[in-house]
Amino acid sequence: MSESATTALTPEVERISQEIVRLLIPHRRTVEPDTHLDTPDDFPEQLSQIADFVAKNEQVIFSLPGFPCKSPNTDKVFGHLPDQGERLALRFLDSLCAEIEKVYEPGAKVLICSDGHIFGDVIRVPDEHIDAYNDAVLDMIHAEGLADHLDTFDLRDVYGPDLTYDEKRQKAAETLGPSLEELRAEVREDEASLRMYRGITRFLVEDTAGWEGSRSALQRDCRRRAYEVILRSRAWSELIAERYPHNVRLSIHPQNRGSIKFGIRLLGAADAWTTPWHSVLMHHTDGTWELMHRRDAEKIGREVYQDGRPSHFEAVGDGSGTGTATSSAAAA
Repeated sequence: MSESATTALTPEVERISQEIVRLLIPHRRTVEPDTHLDTPDDFPEQLSQIADFVAKNEQVIFSLPGFPCKSPNTDKVFGHLPDQGERLALRFLDSLCAEIEKVYEPGAKVLICSDGHIFGDVIRVPDEHIDAYNDAVLDMIHAEGLADHLDTFDLRDVYGPDLTYDEKRQKAAETLGPSLEELRAEVREDEASLRMYRGITRFLVEDTAGWEGSRSALQRDCRRRAYEVILRSRAWSELIAERYPHNVRLSIHPQNRGSIKFGIRLLGAADAWTTPWHSVLMHHTDGTWELMHRRDAEKIGREVYQDGRPSHFEAVGDGSGTGTATSSAAAA
């Protein structure tokens, strides 16, 4: 628990902290059905973390593990580099910080803690693709003029330059996070952990390309790897908490009220698990944007290019789909 939990807060600090949480609530990522009932008081952990900054009149810093790398399955994504999905997600985070600045003058900043390298070998994405993705995300932040509110952090910033990625992953897994036995017990006993395990397993099944074995063998392989992904993610989360113990902890995964992390929804999608790195962005005819798998977007839209590579899909006709769409080299 943060220091503010044991320190008497002024009414003004409490008011501002509640206002900041109130700005987060509409973007909460959760599977709870009654989010219309949310109030700032339902999130005491976040109120406490934010109050630590507000009491000192300091910029509120959020830590967001995410933006790891693109899915290796090109039925879901264009390729291994970020696209319009990441661009709009970054713009959203920037706009959220700008909204906070309106109610709290020191404002806010989001530290994007890219977790691709920590489990890249398990999800079978090459480290060079993860490097390229991370570098392109940082380039996007600067090109879009978002650096006042956004910054990045990844495994390259940890354990010094002399260790390989494999050595860094091994060191983190050995010193941080639960044991496999502890995690298995947690998945058996805790509904949220079971939901996470099943969600990761589903992602791994969907992301596996070129599998030559049986469907049941693929399921077994992905269930095994799902535990490893969660173990590595927990290790990464602990590492971030050690490096930045006072930051307000966000998550791109669904989180319940009262959790130590606040689940944040970056963009519109059909379910609570879809992210820009597992999908492409569709621009509908009514002007709205939606994340979906590339194979589905191809049925109702055409590719739009920006900076010489695919950016997103633009719905054609009435957006209901007329079969295979043709590509377009139009700029976004």
